[in-house]
Amino acid sequence: MTKLLEWIFGVSLVVAVWALVTFDLLDLSLPQPYREVAWPMPLYLLVSFGCYSLATVGYRVATFNDCEEAAKELQEQIKEAREDLRKKGLKM
Repeated sequence: MTKLLEWIFGVSLVVAVWALVTFDLLDLSLPQPYREVAWPMPLYLLVSFGCYSLATVGYRVATFNDCEEAAKELQEQIKEAREDLRKKGLKM
């Protein structure tokens, strides 16, 4: 099963449970406070997912490893490219 299908399955499962609780499709006779909490639940989940995503990106940026060897190699390649372009008559 691909990752997309896993996500679609999970979201559709959550939506189905939400619809059952919110619209009382199975006559569960849930108390009114439960339905009031269930109604905005998709918005709560969306905000929670956004916060989690932001925290994950922030953590990954904060702990990103520097690649000094790769940076030096890239600088050498840039110098070589500039010299090559100067030999070919390009003015920078």
